[in-house]
Amino acid sequence: MSRQELLSPEGLRIDGRRANELRRISCRASVLNSADGSAYYEQGNTKVLVAVYGPREPRAKTQFNYDQAIVNVEFNVAPFSTSERRKRSKGDKRLLEISSFVKQTFEGAIQRNVYPRSQIDIYIHLLQHDGGTLETCINAATLALVDAGVSMSDYVCACTAGFIDDTPVLDLNGVEESSIETPDLTVAILPRTGNIALLQMESKLHSTKLQD
Repeated sequence: MSRQELLSPEGLRIDGRRANELRRISCRASVLNSADGSAYYEQGNTKVLVAVYGPREPRAKTQFNYDQAIVNVEFNVAPFSTSERRKRSKGDKRLLEISSFVKQTFEGAIQRNVYPRSQIDIYIHLLQHDGGTLETCINAATLALVDAGVSMSDYVCACTAGFIDDTPVLDLNGVEESSIETPDLTVAILPRTGNIALLQMESKLHSTKLQD
């Protein structure tokens, strides 16, 4: 798909949004009774379910820190989440990448020193994919951690951005993300301080674009 098709002459994107418009967001907390905290989160047509367990005693006695909690993240994709029906193994590279990015983000946001010799488990299930998977996972995990009462220095808010032609756009959908001509960047920030918790890019983007 060409860039001209992704952005109309009137400045409208393929789903009718303006360049700086986010997709519709819908979320609910406490959706799972068995978890310490949970959240269901929709951003556009991307849908995620997150369960948080802990802080709790580490399952493996050798895998804990005396002075702070460890954070475990597991990311799974439902076979029906895309039109391509296939089950991914736990060793899938993309699953491990997203798990690592989410873990990296929350290791800095959770006040782990409050929970020594314990672990916090975050289980993320992608139910439907239509772009912005990482940002949706981070936003959903924030809500689930708040629901679990886990102490954090700040909420974590994430969004994607990219370029169509020379027009910067926010919150890419699946069609925009899949276009090889559209670079995309995921940014997670701590709103109160403005500090960046995660900055992750899927493709190349000239440095002058970031300066603009």
